[in-house]
Amino acid sequence: MSEGSGLIRGLEGVVAAETQLCDLDGLNGRLAYRGYDIADLARKATFEEVTYLLLNGELPKAAQLDTLVVGLTAAREIPREMLQVFRLAPKGTDPMRVLQATVAMLGMSDPEATDNSHAANVRKSVRLTSQFAVAICAHQLSHAANFLYMLTGERPGPAAVKAFDASLTLYAEHELNASTFTTRVITSTLSDMHSAVAGGVGALKGTLHGGAGEAVMRTLMEIGEVANVDAFTERSLAAKRRFMGMGHRVYKAGDPRAAILRGMAEEACKQSGQFKWYEMAVKLHERIAKEKGLIPNVDFYSAPLFYSLGIPVDLFTPVIAAGRIAGWCANIIEQHDDNRLIRPRADYVGPKRREFVPRDKR
Repeated sequence: MSEGSGLIRGLEGVVAAETQLCDLDGLNGRLAYRGYDIADLARKATFEEVTYLLLNGELPKAAQLDTLVVGLTAAREIPREMLQVFRLAPKGTDPMRVLQATVAMLGMSDPEATDNSHAANVRKSVRLTSQFAVAICAHQLSHAANFLYMLTGERPGPAAVKAFDASLTLYAEHELNASTFTTRVITSTLSDMHSAVAGGVGALKGTLHGGAGEAVMRTLMEIGEVANVDAFTERSLAAKRRFMGMGHRVYKAGDPRAAILRGMAEEACKQSGQFKWYEMAVKLHERIAKEKGLIPNVDFYSAPLFYSLGIPVDLFTPVIAAGRIAGWCANIIEQHDDNRLIRPRADYVGPKRREFVPRDKR
């Protein structure tokens, strides 16, 4: 690149696309999907309604919602060959690796896999949204019964249902986060939806993105009891340990999703008899905020909430993916509808131009 070009590490603050999906006001801590405030959607709408909103631009009427629900239900069956692959996967395989492979395999059997038209992409979005949840449960049947039952039939309490549904909504869309940007980059090459979503899963897996919630819960489990929070914080500060689930690249006035999840986590932990995880999270939050000025993001309070709902820790990130799939698909559709190849530049900082030296003279 030419001398004097401005390097912006991590592309922080760079506007790379126009979108009608997510209005993220980081300075004032506000978030909206297609104009609707996230607090209203989390508390008043179902995840199915939010999925329809993201894919179609408006909240559904009753008949439109019924049609979507029928489509989601019809898509729940996944190929038998995939179940065989799950059984052959090495024991202890990271669920996110399985989910990434699942998406690629679904692309092999989807009749519209290579059709990137708007209508076909909407239909594929509905199928993928449904198949994600089924695939997660099918692989984890041996050690995630609670999550499987939650999705497939045993009736949890109303508070648990609403908390889980709201969690999916809160994770559904979040502008050009790392995983969504990944899906956009892949889509911009005119690749297909399944390939783009598989890339998004890979990006979400990292602990600086979707894996943060799992890291938070493992931290709480390491602490063990509320009485241990102060000593743990002191040791961690002395060791310059990174606190996961705290702070955010964009939000400067607090993550609005965290505030919503905090209330739901409190109620869910009370009802499940596991209130100590919520108390521990609150005390850790207060100590870190006082010592480092950091405030929680959405992943911090999702940890005790998910755990109190009976979701195994290694399934936290796949659950986030089960919500984020709606936003990924909506972004893929938007990118295809007005596409330009995403191809940024890099600032070269290596050696200056030099002469090639023959092998016998090196």
